[in-house]
Amino acid sequence: MAARVFLGLMGLMWAAYGVWCFINPGFLQESVGVAAIAGTPGLVDIQATYGGFQSAVGVLLLAGALRPENTRSVLVTYGVLCAGIGSARLVAALLASEWSSYTSIGVGFELGTVAVVLALLARMRSSA
Repeated sequence: MAARVFLGLMGLMWAAYGVWCFINPGFLQESVGVAAIAGTPGLVDIQATYGGFQSAVGVLLLAGALRPENTRSVLVTYGVLCAGIGSARLVAALLASEWSSYTSIGVGFELGTVAVVLALLARMRSSA
């Protein structure tokens, strides 16, 4: 049950953030330093990546929360996704010596999520 609650809360967060980034990609310029210039491939990419992809992650997580038969596989997938983005963000930050609050929170959230996912998977394994 804890895994499903976790996936539900994370799913709502990811989906809402994705929709917000799609509708208002300019907000990323202030918080992240990524410019969303109208009529450019960059704007389309921001809307696709920050908007569409993050919304899709949210929908995937909600599917794992709402369908118990999918919970384990969605947890594994979410852990892999967060490990990938978190480790890439960490390495990129180390290479660039860039430790803004956005970067630090991102690394902490993503790698912290991996730890939570591993703990939930271990808990599911022990209760099976």
